[in-house]
Amino acid sequence: MKRLSIKRSALGKAIGVKGAYITLAACAVALGGAGIAAYNKTVDDMNKQYSAEPPDYSYREIQIDEKLDDVLKSDDVSSSEAADESSSKPDLSLKTQPNVMPVNGEILNAFSNGELVKSETLNVWKTHDGVDIKADKGTAVKAMNRGTVLEIWEDALWGNCITIDHGDGVIGHYYSLSPEVTVTEGDEVSAGQIIGAVGDTASCESAELSHLHFALKKNGEWIDPIAYIDPSYIK
Repeated sequence: MKRLSIKRSALGKAIGVKGAYITLAACAVALGGAGIAAYNKTVDDMNKQYSAEPPDYSYREIQIDEKLDDVLKSDDVSSSEAADESSSKPDLSLKTQPNVMPVNGEILNAFSNGELVKSETLNVWKTHDGVDIKADKGTAVKAMNRGTVLEIWEDALWGNCITIDHGDGVIGHYYSLSPEVTVTEGDEVSAGQIIGAVGDTASCESAELSHLHFALKKNGEWIDPIAYIDPSYIK
């Protein structure tokens, strides 16, 4: 009996130790299974996250394209409106377009446009760079258009003279005036404003009838004054 109890006691101890190992092994297996399951789930979630189709941003691109088109269209409209507005405004270069004859009368000698013509007074052939407009002595002389009086002087050949800057490169030359002028250098004048009177003071054209010698230079070259004046003011 004593031997049997000892064996049972040894067996119990053996079983107890083995049971503990078995229990630990079971726990390890259980924990390992849970860990594997958790790992697998994490991997699955990551695969779902990174293997999914990329988001569709095409609608954003469409919206951006539409907004860009709207901006471009608005720019085009603004440009066209600006062009229409600018086209409706008068050309500032035309603000000095001549429209008034300095005096009204017969053209005694026309602009020769560089060709030589016979001077009755000097008895020589020379160019006639302006026009001689018949007018009685004392007839009021008007500014062709708005401008600034550049110079007033007395010339040995052309008598009393006035030059006016009419803008756009055009300079008006008013010769053979009387000494009594009504403007001074630097004055701003308007179209049709009286600047003096016919004086018959040009000795180089003294053989002709009483007249105003009127000439125009544009950008330094003589041009035909009559062609530059509004025809409605030519009588």
